[in-house]
Amino acid sequence: MIYTVTFNPAIDYIVRMDKPLDPGMTNRSVSEDCFFGGKGINVSTILKNLGIENTALGFAAGFTGEAIVADVKRKGIHADFIMLDEGISRINVKIKAEQETEINAQGPAISKEAYDELLKKLDGLKEGDTLILAGSIPSTLPSNVYEIILDRLNGKGVTFVVDATKDLLMNVLKYHPFLIKPNNHELGEMFGTVLKTDDEIEEHAKKLQEMGARNVLISMAGDGAMLITEDGQRFRVGVPKGTVKNSVGAGDSMVAGFVAGFMKTGDYQVALNIGTAAGSATAFSDDLATGELINSIYETLK
Repeated sequence: MIYTVTFNPAIDYIVRMDKPLDPGMTNRSVSEDCFFGGKGINVSTILKNLGIENTALGFAAGFTGEAIVADVKRKGIHADFIMLDEGISRINVKIKAEQETEINAQGPAISKEAYDELLKKLDGLKEGDTLILAGSIPSTLPSNVYEIILDRLNGKGVTFVVDATKDLLMNVLKYHPFLIKPNNHELGEMFGTVLKTDDEIEEHAKKLQEMGARNVLISMAGDGAMLITEDGQRFRVGVPKGTVKNSVGAGDSMVAGFVAGFMKTGDYQVALNIGTAAGSATAFSDDLATGELINSIYETLK
């Protein structure tokens, strides 16, 4: 079974305006949407859309948390969230006008009891399971919670996938995650440099492998993606043609697509292509991509 963890899920409230935002005045929208997510939930959704069963773990609170969990279940994903006693899960406001403005909420406090309950759930993972950790850590959890979780599961035969940045990622490489996914800018920042060529990107990805990572998937926005495998191969793919509508969840979709592709075929090139198709399909959609669109774009990459 694949498990994802979303520490701080959210409802994204999208407000579209046909005029510039006028601070201090009453502004009127032309349309609104609500999208339910968080990085782990995004991964779970794309996995499900590609036919891969999985379980979404995490924390939720209040009426917004109940709505998030209900949406996860509606998508056919097994939801095993811990409901917090106080607070509400986040509502992030995204204003799309002449310029885009975002207000990202902090989210509820996570008690020690709830945190301990999550650790106990994760202790139940067994050999052959996959754990996907993605995103930042809420301020009420230990800053090294990724390390704590992977250390508890280390040696149990669980496959780790980590989508994080800087120290959060560097500190878990010793647990030999199967896959990590920095983008090219994040990869350069880890080593205090700017990466300009494919060879430079490969060189620094291999430094992460020397520190423990098995496979390094580097997303490169309009330049496509690169994969450096644990057996030393380098795969490269460009970007499919399409109109970008949305960047939220594209990286999560790439991770999910790669994992789904590798689970189905064991082929790195196929996994990279499906991951790229999934990330692009979400970028070309208003919400997370459907399985049909992902498969359609994948066919063009083949």
